Amino acid sequence: MGYENVKFPEGSKFLVTGSAGFIGSNLVEAILKLGYKVRGLDNFSTGKKENVEEFLGNPNYEFIEGDIRDLDTCINACEGINYVLNQAAWGSVPRSIEMPLFYEEVNIKGTLNMMEAARQLGVKKFVYASSSSVYGDEPHLPKKEGREGNVLSPYALTKKVNEEYGKLYTKLYGLDTYGMRYFNVFGRRQDPNGAYAAVIPKFIKQLLNEEQPTINGDGKQSRDFTYIENVIEANLKACNASHEAAGQSYNIAYGGREFLIDIFTHLLNALEKDIQPIFGPDRKGDIKHSNADISRAKAMLGYEPEWDFERGIEAAIEWYKENL
Repeated sequence: MGYENVKFPEGSKFLVTGSAGFIGSNLVEAILKLGYKVRGLDNFSTGKKENVEEFLGNPNYEFIEGDIRDLDTCINACEGINYVLNQAAWGSVPRSIEMPLFYEEVNIKGTLNMMEAARQLGVKKFVYASSSSVYGDEPHLPKKEGREGNVLSPYALTKKVNEEYGKLYTKLYGLDTYGMRYFNVFGRRQDPNGAYAAVIPKFIKQLLNEEQPTINGDGKQSRDFTYIENVIEANLKACNASHEAAGQSYNIAYGGREFLIDIFTHLLNALEKDIQPIFGPDRKGDIKHSNADISRAKAMLGYEPEWDFERGIEAAIEWYKENL
C-alpha cells in the first residue's frame, strides 16, 4: 500500500519536469524522502520558485531552469537519468480554448521532445501526465480506458496526442512509456490564484477571505477528485511496472464521485463559514460527470490508492489554513 515501500536500484536518478509546479514539486519531495537523486526541470511559466527553493539545500537534488520546447535542454536534462516523470505542461480546458497554438507548442511538441530525449539517452521508464479530459463526450460512467469519445478542447487533444506518441515510442523504439490519466487532482501546493485556478483551492481561499465563490453551472456536476498522495503513488509504481504494462494509459483517481455543490457545502462546514455561492454559466469544453474505473492501474501497476476524498480534503484544508 502507498509508495513508501517502493524500491529502486541503488543510485537511481529521476528527472521530474514541471518540478516547480503542483504535482511536480510533490513528486520531487516524495522521491527525495525515499533517498533517491532527483533532477528538476522547469521554466517557471506556471510553476513557482518557492516550490523549488525548499529542495535546493538537499545534496540529492539539482535543478535546471529550462523549457521542454527546446530539444537540447531536454537532452541535457536526461543525461544520466533512469526514470523520467514528465509533468511539464499547461493545464486548464478553458484557457486552451483561448490559446490553441500555444498548447500545441508546449503540450505536444514539448512532450515529444522529452520522449525523444529519453529515447536517445537510454532512459528506463518514461511516465507522463495525461488527463481524464481525453474521454471527451463519451457518456458512460465510470470512465474506462479504451472507451473514449470526441475530445472537447485543445487541452484534451494535446493529451490524446501525447498518448498516441507514447504508444508509438514503446512500439517502435522500446521506450517504456506510461500515461497517467489524472482525474481532478488536488492537495498541497496547488495554486488557488488566477482565473484558471482549480476549483478546490480557489474555493478554500475565497471562503477563508470571506468572499463569495462562483460555481460554474448548477453545481450538480460530479468529478473523481483525487488527492495528490495517490498521484505520487501511481507515478512511482509506474516506474517499477513491467514492459508488458508499457505503451498504455491508466486512469489515476480514487474511484469516487463527488458533486460540486456537496464539496462547497463540505468546505463551508469545515471552515465554519456561512457564505452563499454565486452560480455562473457552464464552462466551455467541460463535461457534466466524470469518475474513473481504476481496475487497469490496479492490475498492471499495482496501484492501490489510500487517500479517499474525505481524508484528502481534510489534509488540503489544513495545508491552506497554514500557507495562505
